Parts: sequence; structure tokens; C-alpha cells
Amino acid sequence: MRDAPIVETEAELPGTPSPRRALWWVVLPLLAFAAAIAVLIATNPMARFNSGAPPVEDIAFERVILAGDGISVLVRAGGSEPMTIAQVQVDDAYWQFTQDPPGPLARGSSAWIHVPFPWVLGEAHAVNLVTSTGATFAHEIPVAVATPVPDSSSLLTQAILGIFVGIVPVAVGLMFYPALRGVGRSGMSFLLALTVGLLAFLMVDALSEALELAGESAAIFQGQVMVVLAATASFLILMGIGRRNGAPKGLALATYIAIGIGLHNFGEGLAIGAAFAAGAAGLGTFLVIGFALHNVTEGIGIAAPILRQRVTLWTFVWLTLLAGGPAVLGLWIGSLAFAPQWSALALAIGAGAILQVIVEVTALLRRRDGVDVGGLFSPAAMTGLAAGAGLMYLTAMLVKV
Repeated sequence: MRDAPIVETEAELPGTPSPRRALWWVVLPLLAFAAAIAVLIATNPMARFNSGAPPVEDIAFERVILAGDGISVLVRAGGSEPMTIAQVQVDDAYWQFTQDPPGPLARGSSAWIHVPFPWVLGEAHAVNLVTSTGATFAHEIPVAVATPVPDSSSLLTQAILGIFVGIVPVAVGLMFYPALRGVGRSGMSFLLALTVGLLAFLMVDALSEALELAGESAAIFQGQVMVVLAATASFLILMGIGRRNGAPKGLALATYIAIGIGLHNFGEGLAIGAAFAAGAAGLGTFLVIGFALHNVTEGIGIAAPILRQRVTLWTFVWLTLLAGGPAVLGLWIGSLAFAPQWSALALAIGAGAILQVIVEVTALLRRRDGVDVGGLFSPAAMTGLAAGAGLMYLTAMLVKV
């Protein structure tokens, strides 16, 4: 007769501490680390390496406001020690200034610097901050234009613009749904690959803009690293959520596509809103039309996974608002509280979400109808992939200034 196998539980394993003792083994290393830091502070062994050199200082310019009473700039400190702004130059001349809040700027803190400088409409001006150690930090205003004052009228105008560049084109793209339902197998491969192509363009576009904005942010935020980490986290979290009940398809996949596109449109709205706040948004009718044409293809991409389903009108409304509505929200936030690091973060999260959708649409293309047809490498799919990326590139030429 064979003996029954012996199964050891976790509590029976030799050397396993009780829960109370395990807690002590969590607290003890933390206490040891705190004691080591206390000794380091008390003895200050770094003092012998002090050669009299000034501390490392860094200032990032996050926002500039031009008003009738002068120039105001929002700055953020990123140095190793608190720093004091001692003088302000505008166009090589020293000016009196006020700081809010006053006093030295600690690492990571921000303050508004106001200079009663009579700036000239349409001309360039250079603002130079001089710290108490003599370090200088410059910021150029290429074209001086009064910063619009946010009010109900301007917010309404921005909402209308957001509707035209975000909601309307996505709705128009989804209106192709009845016409696209009649496509055959090759047509479906083309449309799904078209979706992958346009999403790939959006992902690259979002990452490039995020990295550019990250370079303008304070060094303390480690902009480029922040972008990579945020995009990776966004991708992994959405992949985990999307795959909890198996690979998404149909309406679920269309919803994820709308979320990814919506996050990208939110980042675009932030950039447009910031341009409004800086008084540099020369968005003429042609440019608005260009944005609309650029985003129409997004609606077609959202419709592709649900062409074999019957969906209600309210579903189309929901998908339209999910993909296009964030453009309005981005315009408002960008015009009221723009900072390069937060815009970079939003675009990075959008890029990660788009990558998740690319993975899922590609997987659907390969195993459509439960059969691995090598769909991504068929002529129809290759054509759709190139057409999606190419169409987005060509329409982006209308909006890049």
C-alpha cells in the first residue's frame, strides 16, 4: 500500500517566523537605515570634500503671461540646495520684480516672478534670472502677444473648437459604419490593418511630442525617464485590464481604441490650449479643417472591430464622446494650467494606451474567426497598414506649423 504524500503547509516550513516576528523583521531594517542616515547627517563626512564651489542650481520656465502690467513667469527650482533669485533682466536691462511666494526656492518648488516691463506687441524679449550665486537662466519670448484672460466666453470658444477638432471628425468617421459593413474578408483585413497603421502613427507622434515637452520641464522630473515609465505603466495596466476576460474583440476592442485615441486627443488639446494661453494660437480656418481631416480616420479605426455586430445609436454616441470629448477637456486645462511635464505625462499615458490597442488589433487580425490566417502578412493587410500610416502622415502635414 503506497503511503500518502506528505504536504507541508507554509506554517510548517522550518525557520518560518510567526506573523509578529515577521513584522519585526520588516521594522528592524528600516530602523537600521534610519540610524545610518542620522549618523551621516551628524558626522557630515561630505564636508571635507567642500572646495568652496557654489551649489548646483537649475531653474525651469513653465509658463509666461504677458499682461498690461508687465511680464509674469512661473519658474520651478531643481537645484541641489535652496536658491534665491536676486535680480531679473529683461532685454539686458535690470528691472525691479516681485516674487510669489517670496524667499528662497527649495528643490522642486515653484514661484511666480512678476516684472513691470512695458513689452511691445509683436517684438521678441529675453528674460534672464540671476541667482544670489551669480548663475543665470534665460528664457526667450519669440513674439510678444497679450495672454488671453480666461472667461466664460473664451472657454465656450475653446469648447466649440474642441468639438470641431475632436468630436465632429470622429463622428464623421463612424458614419462610414454602414458602408463598411459590406466588405469581405480581404476588406476586413485591410480595415483592421488600416487601424494598426493609423494607431502606430499616433503612438509615434505622441511619444515624440512627449519627449520634446519633457525636455522643457524641470530636471527634477527626469522628463525622458518619466515618459518611458508612464507609457510602459499605461500599456501594462491596460493590457492586464483588457485581458482579464480573454483577448478583447468586437465592442470591447472598439472601446479600447476609443480610449487610446481619446488620451491622444487630450494631449493634443493640452497643446492647443497652452498655445491659446500664450497668445500664440494662430488657428485659422484652414488649420482647424486640417485637424478635422486628420482625425476623421480615427473614427473609421474605431468602427473596424464592430463591423460584424449590430450596435445601437447610443453606442456610437458613447464611442464618439470617449474618443473626441477629451480634446475639449484638454483645451480647457491647457489654457488654464499648462506645464510641460504634465502635458508630457498625458501624452505618454496616451502612447501606452495606443500600444495596447495596437497589440490587440494585431492579435485579432491574426486569429480572425478563430483561424490563424497570417492576416498581418496578407496583401490586403500590408496595404492597409501602409495606407493607415501614410494617410495620417499626409493629413498631419495640414496641422504641423
